[in-house]
Amino acid sequence: MSEAPEPSEPKGGDTVRRHRLSTRIWHWINLVTLTVMLMSGLMIFNAHPRLYWGQYGANPDKAWLEIGAIGNAGALRIGPVTLPTTGLLGVYTDGSGEVQQHAFPGWATIPTDYDLASARLWHLAFAWILAFGLLAYLLWSLVNGHLRRDIHITAREWRPSHIWHDVKEHARLRFPTGAAALKYNVLQKLAYAGVLFGLLPLMILTGLAMSPAMDAAWPWLTQVLGGRQSARSIHFLCAFGLVAFVVVHLVMVVLAGPINEVRSMITGWYRLPRERRE
Repeated sequence: MSEAPEPSEPKGGDTVRRHRLSTRIWHWINLVTLTVMLMSGLMIFNAHPRLYWGQYGANPDKAWLEIGAIGNAGALRIGPVTLPTTGLLGVYTDGSGEVQQHAFPGWATIPTDYDLASARLWHLAFAWILAFGLLAYLLWSLVNGHLRRDIHITAREWRPSHIWHDVKEHARLRFPTGAAALKYNVLQKLAYAGVLFGLLPLMILTGLAMSPAMDAAWPWLTQVLGGRQSARSIHFLCAFGLVAFVVVHLVMVVLAGPINEVRSMITGWYRLPRERRE
């Protein structure tokens, strides 16, 4: 009795299924959710554009980060270092030609240039979507094997020589081709694992720690994070960690071929890059 032939491995130029439906849905929901949360969060930050460490923080206290105006000039101060930011942060000219003094300009905040109450409503409403979306995605990825198969970093991939090889390949813009392009390299795995198990959970926990109700119900959470002002600082740093991830992600999409990459995240179908001729 003859055995059925094994399916051949796809090669460069073939169109294959790449992203599952759950991954695609979560990706596009996150695009909207994180955009709204970032812009409404910047509006909330504008109400008190200073960050502290510890339990308490108010205008007379020493902030480790501050964005504001020194006279008519915008300035960003981080520790002892002060940088001029006029036109970008602190002091800027709005669309009607009026000079405004807010940490972040109106084009970067929602729902308006300055509306703290509404910004909080937007931020908290989308925080539920972020939290439950992350939980559902992680549970489903655990069930369908996505985390084990695609995100888990093997012992061989943890070797410094392997990581350094991938760093050099990325620096030379030598991306995987053929069937190898279907697998995440170790740098991608580190980035995605850092977001899934680091930045996003920490964003949610620090957000909870800043809530007076949660502070009363779970005081241990605030204590673990070093106080409410420390939680606010970590929340801000995680937000800009996610911004950095998105910027790098978009650059890599452009370098790898934006049409093919975006199509795969919409339809699931991806055309494998053709093998290079060495």
